Amino acid sequence: MFEALTRIFAKPEAAAVGHDPKLAVAALLVHLAAVDGQATDQERSAVKEVLQDQYGLDEPSVDTLIRQAMARDADAVDLYNFTSALSGLDSDERIEIIRMMWLVVFADKKNHELEDNMVWRIAELIGVSSRDRTILRNQIGKQRAD
Repeated sequence: MFEALTRIFAKPEAAAVGHDPKLAVAALLVHLAAVDGQATDQERSAVKEVLQDQYGLDEPSVDTLIRQAMARDADAVDLYNFTSALSGLDSDERIEIIRMMWLVVFADKKNHELEDNMVWRIAELIGVSSRDRTILRNQIGKQRAD
């Protein structure tokens, strides 16, 4: 009986994200760009750019990834499905994800409190220290302000 209930409520498409860190990162970045109520052109461009740089994607591939990420983000009820796919990565990869997030946050030269809070929560969930998160925030913020 429990197994039957599990099948009824299981969402196979949600489970698939947990096996693809690239899609999980893209979904988090898409969510981050819009977390303050609007995704600016600069933030959308930053999402595309950091994904292309990090994963060596061409234009059609990154556009497809972003479309998939937007769909997954729209279906998500929380961030756990995305962060659980990332917490097993090595420390340098997890720090790089937080750096990517700050690049999106500061793309419009503003750090909205909701964006800051989201990066803090993601860093905590994937095991990036407060120190590393703060250092990255200060570095990227200073670079983008210049």
